[in-house]
Amino acid sequence: MARTAARRQGDWAEQRALLLLLGRGWRLLSHQWSCRWGELDLVMEKDARLLVVEVKARSRCGPDSWGAGALRRGKHQRLERAWHCWLDAHPVWAESSVELVFALVPLAPATGPVRWIHSDH
Repeated sequence: MARTAARRQGDWAEQRALLLLLGRGWRLLSHQWSCRWGELDLVMEKDARLLVVEVKARSRCGPDSWGAGALRRGKHQRLERAWHCWLDAHPVWAESSVELVFALVPLAPATGPVRWIHSDH
């Protein structure tokens, strides 16, 4: 099945975030992991700490402020359910500390750095 332009852009944005994290010493555990509750874009590990990364890509700053507006309560709930499903499939990580981070990645023609938003949920 052919990938849409939006999916290719999303894949590119995930790769950009992944490469930045790998350069900071994080190790990839899962990429585009999905279950019936949703998808986890990236699950990373460093020093027995886990990082769940939700990537949002935009080519311009629209009404949702580069994707930050998409990070509402419903999205947090879906990510939390998917996260618990991931833990059920990977119980060795059940006692590890975990942090949820949103990576806002600008797409061409926009330029600029990836913005990292740490979730307080």
